[in-house]
Amino acid sequence: MHVTVDLAKCQDHGQCVIAAPAVFSLNDDGHLEYDGNPDDSERSYVEDAADVCPAQAIFIKD
Repeated sequence: MHVTVDLAKCQDHGQCVIAAPAVFSLNDDGHLEYDGNPDDSERSYVEDAADVCPAQAIFIKD
């Protein structure tokens, strides 16, 4: 699984961090950081994160 985030669309709301904390985090400046190649065991969490993203900025590819 490959995850990308359109950082131009991302508004750093952090909903993805709540949904998939093993994949998404906010750095000390409050900006999103993420693992672009998480383990497949995180798939359902990443899908949830994509669903709850207010900006719809998260994309998943196989």
